[in-house]
Amino acid sequence: MVGTAHPDSGVEGADGADGVDGGVGVTALLVAAARAIETHRHDSLAQDRYAEHFVLAAPASAGWPVRPQQVVGGDANPLWGRFARYFGLRTRVLDDYLLRSAGTGAHQVVLLGAGLDTRAFRLGWPDGCVVFEVDRAGVLAFKHEVLGALSAVPKAARVPVPVDLRADWVTALTGAGFDPSAPSVWLAEGLLFYLPHAAETQLVDRVDRLSAGGSALAYEVKLERDLLAYRDSPTYTATKEQIGIDLLDLFALEQRPDSSGDLTDKGWSTSVHTPFEFTDRHGRGPRPEPNDALEGNRWVFADKPRR
Repeated sequence: MVGTAHPDSGVEGADGADGVDGGVGVTALLVAAARAIETHRHDSLAQDRYAEHFVLAAPASAGWPVRPQQVVGGDANPLWGRFARYFGLRTRVLDDYLLRSAGTGAHQVVLLGAGLDTRAFRLGWPDGCVVFEVDRAGVLAFKHEVLGALSAVPKAARVPVPVDLRADWVTALTGAGFDPSAPSVWLAEGLLFYLPHAAETQLVDRVDRLSAGGSALAYEVKLERDLLAYRDSPTYTATKEQIGIDLLDLFALEQRPDSSGDLTDKGWSTSVHTPFEFTDRHGRGPRPEPNDALEGNRWVFADKPRR
C-alpha cells in the first residue's frame, strides 16, 4: 500500500467535507489559490475559474488572495507571487501534456490524488475521454459540493473514485470502469514529494502494470539530497509565515528513488525537465534565484510504446 495520504488533496478533516486536515489539507487550497490568481493575470498561462470558489468555501483559507491585486507586494511576494506563478506554469505544462496524450488515443485520464483538480471541467477533451479522479471520499465530496453550487458541467465523462491512496486503489479504479488493456494517461501532480521511497516505487510500478502500450505518465519530483538545506529559502519561509504551512515537515526527506530510470528500464521513453525550461519556453514563470527551493524540482514525462 502507498504509505501516506496525498497532501495536495486533503480537504477531509475532523469536521467532515468542510473541514481541513491540518497543514496536509491546506496545501490543496494553496494550489487552488495560486490557480485562481493565475486565472486573473493579464498574461495568464492557465485558466481555472473554479479555483477561487474552493478557497472561498473553506474556513482554513479565509482571507487568502484569489486575485493578483489582492497580493500584498505583488509578484515580489515569495508565496503569492513567485511560488504562485510556479503553480500556474505547472498547471499549463501538465494541461498541455494531458491533452496531447489524450489526442493520440489515451482516452482514459487518471488523476492520482486528484484533490481540487478541475481538469474534467475546464479542458477541451477529445470525444470519448473518461477522467478518473482518485482521492479520499471527503475530498471528492467537498469538490462536489462546491462545483454543484456552480452548476459546473464536466467536458468529459467524469468518474470519481473515492479511495485513500494508502488503501487498494487499484481495485477501486478498475471497479470504477478503468480498463488496463486500453491506453491511459496518468497524472501525479504535487504527490510524490510526500511519499516515502518505497511508496513512490510501488506507485510507479502499479502504474506501469496498469498501462497498456500507448499510455503516458506525468509527475513531479525533487532531486535534492538535503531538503533541509533550503529551510530558510524565501519560498518555504513565506509559506510558513503567511499561511502556517511548513512544507518541509510534510515532505518525505529521505533520498528519492530513480523512478524515471525505473520506467526507462521497463521500456518507457522518459524525459526529465526543470521548470525553468518551461519558463523560457512560455516567456514567463519563475527563474532561478539564490537559495532556491525550486532548484531541485523536476517534471517527468514518460510514454509507453505501443507493442
